[in-house]
Amino acid sequence: MPPSNRLFDDLARLMTDAAGAAQGVRREAETVVRAQAERLIRDLDVASREELDVLRDLVTSLRTQNEALAARVAALEAKAGPAAGAAGVAGLSEGV
Repeated sequence: MPPSNRLFDDLARLMTDAAGAAQGVRREAETVVRAQAERLIRDLDVASREELDVLRDLVTSLRTQNEALAARVAALEAKAGPAAGAAGVAGLSEGV
């Protein structure tokens, strides 16, 4: 019976080594896939999270400025009267 135990011990050691090798191959494959994905994203010139945050803040600021200017134009047009507002619109359409 001792040779049988040795056979089982050898099989167990072989299976343990194979499992360790499989884990190493899996880790290496994950590393390669991750590196390829990062390179693809870099090549696509995708914006980073920080760049998107800056752009969102800029758009919010510009939207606020645009609304303030629109309110100012409306107030100036109301102050000038309806005839001046219509003439201003006609003048803008001719310039385009």
